[in-house]
Amino acid sequence: MKASALTTHILDTASGRPAQGVRVELFRLEGAARVKVTEALTNADGRTDAPLMTAADFAAGTYELRFHIGAHFKGEGFLDEVPIVVTLRAGEGHYHVPLLCTPWSYATYRGS
Repeated sequence: MKASALTTHILDTASGRPAQGVRVELFRLEGAARVKVTEALTNADGRTDAPLMTAADFAAGTYELRFHIGAHFKGEGFLDEVPIVVTLRAGEGHYHVPLLCTPWSYATYRGS
């Protein structure tokens, strides 16, 4: 069985650079409840310094990553927060959820 973990990074595709200093929150969704798991800031490479969930603390379930991107664009864009809801399963290896964004749009995918 493959160990699972969760990481992320943010690329500002309008400038062609990583998005530094963006707050990322991780919530576990339990029915109608949102339980905060952790939060972190992105570094100069647009990544969090540590995984949002390591293999040791990984728990399968449905999660919401909430990217507070509005401050990065200094309020000059359309987006303020980007929520991405994902289902994570044990034994499916590393989950990497990148956010590619501009002040007006975003895209994501399951990376490796």
